[in-house]
Amino acid sequence: MILLVVLFLCFISSYSASVKGHTTGLSLNNERLYKLTYSTEVFLDRGKGKLQDSVGYRVSSNVDVILLWRSPDGDDDQLIQIMIKDVNVENVNQQRGEKSIFKGKKPPQIIRKENLEALQRPVLLHLIHGKVKEFYSYQNEPTAIENLKRGLASLFQMQLSSGTTNEVDISGDCKVTYQAHQDKVTKIKALDSCKIERSGFTTPNQVLGVTSKATSVTTYKIEDSFIVAVLAEEIRALQLNFLQTIAGKIVSKQKLELKTTEAGPRLLPGKQVAAIIKAVDSKYVAIPIMGQVFQSECKGCLSLSEHWQSIRTHLQPDNLSKAEAVRSFLTFVQHLRTAKKEEILQILKAEKKEVLPQLVDAVTSAQTSDSLDAILDFLDFKSDSSIILQERFLYACGFASHPDEELLRALISKFKGSFGSNDIRETVMIIIGALVRKLCQNEGCKLKAVVEAKKLILGGLEKAEKKEDTMMYLLALKNALFPEGIPLLLKYAEAGEGPVSHLATTTLQRYGAPFITNEVKKTLNRIYHQNRKVHEKTVRTTAAAVILNNNPSYMEVKNILLSIGELPKEMNKYMLSIIQDILRFEMPASKMVRRVLKEMIAHNYDRFAKTGSSSAYTGYIERSPHSASTYSLDILYSGSGILRRSNLNIFQYLGEAALHGSQVVIEAQGLEALIAATPDEGEENLDSYAGMSAILFDVQLRPVTFFSGYSDLMSKMLSASGDPVSVVKGLILLIDHSQELQLQSGLKANIEVQGGLAIDISGSMEFSLWYRESKTRVKNRVAVVISGDITVDSAFVKAGLEISAETEAGLEFISTVQFSQYPFLVCLQMDRDAAPYRQFETKYERLSTGRGYVSRKRKESLIAGSEFPLHQENSEMCKAVFAPPPESSSSGWF
Repeated sequence: MILLVVLFLCFISSYSASVKGHTTGLSLNNERLYKLTYSTEVFLDRGKGKLQDSVGYRVSSNVDVILLWRSPDGDDDQLIQIMIKDVNVENVNQQRGEKSIFKGKKPPQIIRKENLEALQRPVLLHLIHGKVKEFYSYQNEPTAIENLKRGLASLFQMQLSSGTTNEVDISGDCKVTYQAHQDKVTKIKALDSCKIERSGFTTPNQVLGVTSKATSVTTYKIEDSFIVAVLAEEIRALQLNFLQTIAGKIVSKQKLELKTTEAGPRLLPGKQVAAIIKAVDSKYVAIPIMGQVFQSECKGCLSLSEHWQSIRTHLQPDNLSKAEAVRSFLTFVQHLRTAKKEEILQILKAEKKEVLPQLVDAVTSAQTSDSLDAILDFLDFKSDSSIILQERFLYACGFASHPDEELLRALISKFKGSFGSNDIRETVMIIIGALVRKLCQNEGCKLKAVVEAKKLILGGLEKAEKKEDTMMYLLALKNALFPEGIPLLLKYAEAGEGPVSHLATTTLQRYGAPFITNEVKKTLNRIYHQNRKVHEKTVRTTAAAVILNNNPSYMEVKNILLSIGELPKEMNKYMLSIIQDILRFEMPASKMVRRVLKEMIAHNYDRFAKTGSSSAYTGYIERSPHSASTYSLDILYSGSGILRRSNLNIFQYLGEAALHGSQVVIEAQGLEALIAATPDEGEENLDSYAGMSAILFDVQLRPVTFFSGYSDLMSKMLSASGDPVSVVKGLILLIDHSQELQLQSGLKANIEVQGGLAIDISGSMEFSLWYRESKTRVKNRVAVVISGDITVDSAFVKAGLEISAETEAGLEFISTVQFSQYPFLVCLQMDRDAAPYRQFETKYERLSTGRGYVSRKRKESLIAGSEFPLHQENSEMCKAVFAPPPESSSSGWF
């Protein structure tokens, strides 16, 4: 019986060997020449999957494969030779016809003779257990050509059993899963797992980021342990998250088929593979099978200086409201990324004053070591003669899409030096805070420069002796938002003087819900209810807003509601508007508010009938199934009818992700003496002040002062020019995604998505004593361009897809108050201008010799202007206020 079992096992073993050839991977028979056909093709489109709308090309050839050597110690150790022959290149889209860039050209003309010779030189592949041990080729062959041979050779790496493992091939070190079924094997490569050195970066904010997907499936049909057919398909797709029309797809296919087998050469004898390779050709060297980086030659490309001269007129100050300015800015940033320090510095030194700020924007946005060195050499922070350029550099640093430690270290070093302007010193510290946050978002919180910057901010807050320094470090923390700063924020929020307390509270407002703990809310409740000291209305209302926006408890909501009626009259109306806005807009706290309102003591006519002009309103700018843009305006007046604070916010939401697009806060205090009015409680001794603070794309900017002190106020009233004050102006690189891909076919793909805007935010406050009227105005003007560029390059032919969208838009908010009677007449207006919207699509195929095919499409539409509601009483009040005062009005701009 035992003998029968042994015989049965031997039979099964021999049957298995006859099917799989004693190997765990592909195996070639001795003295046979395998003749195969091979093709690799690639096409690009916008993800619609229509071949006739795509661009791309196909490289096809015959392939001869022979077994040179097999180890005497086992069939699983083999050396094979792969040789490409009869190469041809053609369009993947056969409908191109007469427009084909390959028409009338033979392979040597397309690929170039030296490249074709290199492509047809054979390579050697050392396989052990079906996996590549070494890849042998000749030295100094063109990298792009070697990559094509790597792509073919990688198809010979496989296993005949199911399982998951790691393999190194042209794509890198990748996780692969095999599914074996009789004579068929499917290999699924997890492209996201592939470890390969490639340049690239992306914008960390998900709203402005790019979503990419990658799949790779290779199917093997096996017969007698060798391939009959191989079909590999790799798909790379991308889409800009918030604007899904910026999208593209790369489809790369490889096809290998066995045609015939013939008598081949005899196996080379020997035990060591090294000796065999030397015997075949001593010029063979082992090189990585992992794809290598190459750069195509750029024939006829402009130098940096020539490029700048061709676009500089578009960047003149008068042209910045046009999309053409942003397009020129984006292309120049790309060119700067390949430039040397000396080239950049030469252009900076030669440029005229009016265009220099835009040039500084571009150089800083390039974010390379050379561009940073050049701009730091150019700017002199000890001088006060180039403040505008210094500020533009710093803000461009704050908006940097992918800052590195080198940039933060440079700003820390500058902060420790001397400055010609104290405003610039403050801006440096504020931007250091912004860089800390961005680096932490990219898992860089433990970098030495980040740790040093945190200590600098916290140490400055603890030791600051001047109010100005305290405000500076608080603004830096408002950008950095690291948790270690919360205890200090609570201290300044509760014990600080008015402006300091308000800034600390608004900084807490920017932290996420996990950081607003019960301990934090205890302090905020004490501030709102004034348990320990009297606080200004702006501080109290901000404390209440933080509580209501972060999972308020039943008692917290109830106490806030019960306070309405006991507050100063305008604060009563403001808090009532906040509660009504929460309910109307279905904010997260609305469920808890409704629970509390079931109690009569909290919900009654006396409490909900408070009159006043302060208000809060939230609405949608745009709304779609996958995203939403919201605006909110809350405006608080003093009891005498003078503006205390207006706060305009715009947010962009994408699923769970959010981007604080902009915030413009105009504040005023201590103006009651001008109209002989009585200040509200806690505000009796405030100095006359008006100013504006802005957040732009999650970055807090340095606040702007309209006037400070009574004498400054009167001086500016008498010398008023009527010009609004600019908060921020310049060119911003907002979206920045760069990705270099190694396709498994051997081709190289590049993906670039950039979004830029020219922006001008200005604000003004007008005050008429004669007509007892005040007016605030916030104006946003932007030109936006977003572009996506996908290319697939083989060094001798390139296919590309470019998609772009652009618009020029304006948003204006005007608040007019007549305080000659109570309740005040208030008109709040927020208008969006009609805006053109243009989309462009360009597809092309281009030979390295210069011949090309281009297809262009353009689509234009007009987005209608609109007026947004700001509060329920707005329409009636605007009718009363809309008539402008006579031209003789004694008014001033601050």
